[in-house]
Amino acid sequence: MPELPEVETIVRRLREGNAAEGVLLGHRVLGVNVLWARTLRGADEATLQAQLPGQRLLSVGRRAKWVVMQFDNAALLLHLRMSGDLRVESQAAALQPHDRLLLDFEGGLRLTFNDPRKFGRAWWTQDPAAALADLGPEPLDEGLSDAVFYQRLHRVQRQLKPLLLDQRFLAGLGNIYTDEALHRAGLHPLRRSNTLTIEEAQRLLRAIRAALQEGIRRNGASIDWVYRGGNFQNYFRVYQRTGQPCPVCGTPIVRLLVGQRGTHICPVCQPAPDTPAGGV
Repeated sequence: MPELPEVETIVRRLREGNAAEGVLLGHRVLGVNVLWARTLRGADEATLQAQLPGQRLLSVGRRAKWVVMQFDNAALLLHLRMSGDLRVESQAAALQPHDRLLLDFEGGLRLTFNDPRKFGRAWWTQDPAAALADLGPEPLDEGLSDAVFYQRLHRVQRQLKPLLLDQRFLAGLGNIYTDEALHRAGLHPLRRSNTLTIEEAQRLLRAIRAALQEGIRRNGASIDWVYRGGNFQNYFRVYQRTGQPCPVCGTPIVRLLVGQRGTHICPVCQPAPDTPAGGV
């Protein structure tokens, strides 16, 4: 948390701005203040302070769960991990607990990276494509066809949930959207990827995209104190709904532990691997 829809929402907010926050695009960085040194990767504080001021922010994008901020001569990659957040505010605004990195822009605006648990990271790199080269395909990319997805599933013999969480296999999914997608597809999280038929693979890819797209439409999910502003949590089918009725068949949702991750399923709509395949 945040996952692809939450990061996409943050990126759109940074790119487009709003009346309350203002717009950073096209503005130059005036100063850098690193409040916790271990936030940085790819450069130390002195290097960042020497290279980033004077550079103009050209674009803000997303790759998997990474925020990609492209400047004139290099890029800043931000991974929010468990508790990271980004604020656009006035340079006169008071600092908050857990602020880790500050970028002051011309026009009086500041971008603040806040991270209570200190897991988030900021990478300063001349080659963002190389830095992110190990990531798998984007699930919403039209170039990821049913046939390609089926082939990728059959190249490995892994349980579906751990595989979908593996960013080298598919980029951007986390615990929430994996559970939601598997329920939509009627597939059990312990099912082996190489046992899926072409029809089941197609169904899974459609389910992944549907869950992510709904999450983006609803500005992501706000389920704790970390991420603000989304309402997808009000439309979960299974995630964190243990004991509540399945929206398809009414069976109580159950919680499993899969790969040390809490996992939520409908035992009827998502039959275990040793039972006949179902679907919704």
